[in-house]
Amino acid sequence: MHNDLFRIGPVTIHGYGLMIAVGFLCCVLMGMYRARRLDRSPEAILDIALIGIVAGFLGAKLLYVIVEFPTFLEKPASVLRSEGFVVYGGIIAGVVSAIFYCRRKKLVFLQYFDLAAPSISLAQGFGRIGCFLAGCCYGRPTQSFLGVVFPEGSMAPAGVKLLPTQLFSSAGDFLITAVLLVYTRYSRRDGNVGALYMLLYGVGRFLLEFLRFDPRGAVGGLSTSQFISLFIVAGGITLLGWNRKKGKA
Repeated sequence: MHNDLFRIGPVTIHGYGLMIAVGFLCCVLMGMYRARRLDRSPEAILDIALIGIVAGFLGAKLLYVIVEFPTFLEKPASVLRSEGFVVYGGIIAGVVSAIFYCRRKKLVFLQYFDLAAPSISLAQGFGRIGCFLAGCCYGRPTQSFLGVVFPEGSMAPAGVKLLPTQLFSSAGDFLITAVLLVYTRYSRRDGNVGALYMLLYGVGRFLLEFLRFDPRGAVGGLSTSQFISLFIVAGGITLLGWNRKKGKA
């Protein structure tokens, strides 16, 4: 949980940024490798990844600004310059950018969504390790052996044993990656793998939010991410049901 890992001259290498970069690189390499094996376009995967990382960064920051809007009105620079991002904003913006790209290139979006889903989950797993190093997205206080004490200067409260929800989330993301890779061998409908990703990630994120303790906005009695998770899960179930109905027809 040390965000400042090392320095190269005047440049400080931060754990959060490094893990995001590692996750992105692994995402692209896995996606391009699997694209070749599945007779898809590796170049399209690279394009989607590059466009998606920009759109995802902007989307994640935009949703963070919305969640922290009162703070943004008082101290806009503190919100814009912080390491705060909301993952769902990045996922939604990345998917939308991929849809537009596929339509422009006359590619079947669901085929590339299926191809990219395991890679996206893999990147998220590394990203959550970055969250752990930075101290953001921390969990509730605990006295259990699972508790982690973050140091001074971290985004998490220092000197208090907290649940490492970042690592729980990372482990879940890596597990989803493995499940999707196995399921890919048996799926026979475009969109099924992507739909399963939406379902697994949405349910997992909804449940994990109960263990979170960082300020992250709310919609009624739910956190912002839990509220969005309801729509993500509903979308995954709808896509799976639509594919099943289409298969029977």
